[in-house]
Amino acid sequence: MNTATNLPARNTKVMNRFDLTSRLIKKLEHEEAVIGGIGNTNFDLWAAGHRPQNFYMLGSMGLAFPIALGVALAQPKRRIFALEGDGSLLMQLGSLSTIATLAPKNLTMVVMDNGVYQITGAQPTPAAAVADIVAIAVACGLVNSAWAADEEDFERLIDQSMAATGPTLIGVRIDDKPGVGTTRRDPVQIRERFMHGMGVREPL
Repeated sequence: MNTATNLPARNTKVMNRFDLTSRLIKKLEHEEAVIGGIGNTNFDLWAAGHRPQNFYMLGSMGLAFPIALGVALAQPKRRIFALEGDGSLLMQLGSLSTIATLAPKNLTMVVMDNGVYQITGAQPTPAAAVADIVAIAVACGLVNSAWAADEEDFERLIDQSMAATGPTLIGVRIDDKPGVGTTRRDPVQIRERFMHGMGVREPL
C-alpha cells in the first residue's frame, strides 16, 4: 500500500468491471457483505454471483461507501466490501474523510474508474483528466490506498485488505463496457434479503 509521500501514478492497464467483480466474489468464503453502487457496478455484482450478503444501491449516487461504513461499524467481525464508480464517489467525497476518521478495520472499498458518468450518457468525470481518486483518498487519511496495476495485483490487494488493520481503498481503471446483468429493481426485497444475510432479519 502507499503513503502520501510514496504515491505512484495511476496504472495504465484498463480492466473489465465484471471480470474484477467476479474475481472478488470467488474469494468470499465467510459470508462477507458486498455493497454495490448504482448502475453498472451493481449490475455486474448481481451477475457475478447473487448472494443474500449483497446489497444493491438503487437510485442514489455515492451512497455505497457510506452504507458500507454503517454495516462495517454495526458488524465489526464481518468483512465488508464496497464497490463504487468514480462518478458516484465524486458526489460523496466527504465520506472518505469520515471513513478515515472512524477507521473500521473490516472495510475494503473498490473504486471502478472509467472516467465517465456511464449510466447517464458517458459524460466525462473529473477523474478522466485531473482528479486522482487514490491520491484524494490518501489525502483524506486513507493511507491504505493504491491503484491496482493489473488483475493479479487487484487480487493481491484484495487479499492484503482482508488482513489489514484499517480501511483499505483500491482503485482500478476499467473500460466503458456496460454491465453484464440487470439488477432486479425491488428495493424492499433487496433490503430484506440483505438484512437476512446479515443475520438481523428472518428470511422472506
